Amino acid sequence: MIPSEIPLIGYKKILYTTGLREQSRFAFHHAASLSRAYQAQLTVFHVVPGDDEMDQRLLTYVDEKLWQQIKSSSLREVKQLLMERKRDNAAIVESVDSFCKENEQSMSENPLVTYNIVVEWGHPAEKILEYAENHGYELIIMGRRPFRTWSRIGNSTSVEVAQRSSIPVMIVQVPSS
Repeated sequence: MIPSEIPLIGYKKILYTTGLREQSRFAFHHAASLSRAYQAQLTVFHVVPGDDEMDQRLLTYVDEKLWQQIKSSSLREVKQLLMERKRDNAAIVESVDSFCKENEQSMSENPLVTYNIVVEWGHPAEKILEYAENHGYELIIMGRRPFRTWSRIGNSTSVEVAQRSSIPVMIVQVPSS
């Protein structure tokens, strides 16, 4: 039976994911606006790509010391791309925070939004889904740029999260211009 009234859906916890790219920047406005409208807790979540299974497979070919050197140099490169300074987790958090502050300032009404920042290492879709489920989030917000070819549709973190998530996922399409 169809209900005669549409229930008001309220969100108390919103997980906004960012890869620190332009599509994430555009989606931040939606996350901040919804957080403000619902007075919801907003968490900004960033995943530094990595694969624990790959670590284990490669350890069978190289010794632990060499693997740590390889891994730390790759992580260093990723972190330099993210924030072009320090190599520790606090620097990534700082980079994500400045990313959010820049976006807050560019919003027309300039709403003050409070948020927590969480940074993890691993497979982005897996970490997003795991974190959202384990911490009781009611909505995941992600950005996505337009696909140029149909073959790339299935290779997107946002599509993978949307297909596998047990909670609602809002994918904010970045305008093509």
